[in-house]
Amino acid sequence: MSDLFWLTDEQMARLQPFFPKSHGRPRVDDSRVLSGIIFINRNGLRWRDAPREYGPAKTLYNRWKRWSDKGVFTRMMDGLASKGADRKTIMIDATYLKAHRTAYSLGNKKGGPGRLIGRTKGGMNTKLHAVTDARGRPISFFMTAGQVSDYTGAAALLDGLPKAQWLLGDRGYDADWFRDALEEKGITPCIPGRKSRTKAVKYDKRRYKSRNRIEIMFGRLKDWRRVATRYDRCPTVFLSAVALAATVLFWL
Repeated sequence: MSDLFWLTDEQMARLQPFFPKSHGRPRVDDSRVLSGIIFINRNGLRWRDAPREYGPAKTLYNRWKRWSDKGVFTRMMDGLASKGADRKTIMIDATYLKAHRTAYSLGNKKGGPGRLIGRTKGGMNTKLHAVTDARGRPISFFMTAGQVSDYTGAAALLDGLPKAQWLLGDRGYDADWFRDALEEKGITPCIPGRKSRTKAVKYDKRRYKSRNRIEIMFGRLKDWRRVATRYDRCPTVFLSAVALAATVLFWL
């Protein structure tokens, strides 16, 4: 049992408010089932390969699918992040997540727009757009197909940006409309200008150095094998895997 991941009582107490209420028969032990779900996502296993200590694989999968459809795992991350985030400075970036053939097969070789999988130079991918706090802890996510530009993700995340003094982003977010939108919100952009600009853009180079924290965050998320490689066809279920990993790694 030493190599299995079990949530502590303290961690379970923090997650308990986000669990849906049980109707009818009491649920199977939440701590055991949730630990099994975490174990599968961390190690990239099939549900049938779950250690028997976690109980029947069907129970783990059914809980995972049902709670994913209800948005339970995303609410966990959102709820914990809303209380603990350091929002003076926020960061934005995006990363590619490789889609396994099981995620885009079965009748639609290109994945289809509904699955949020698209072809890039690196193959079939999903792109994960993220906003983090000053310490590189994720506040919000947005998923698109792999070939979608960073601008699309920035536009989708814009309305939900928290009140902050600074936003750090790389050259991929250098657009006049985005800078203007940030300033309207009272946020100062710290974004280097594209090399194609005729007039250089001034930005705080010293502050910009801390932007590597969001890249470190993506790297830690990809340590979870069912995040680094997308096996789930349903984008809602896959986003739940990302949110669960972020909750365990950064907010518990």
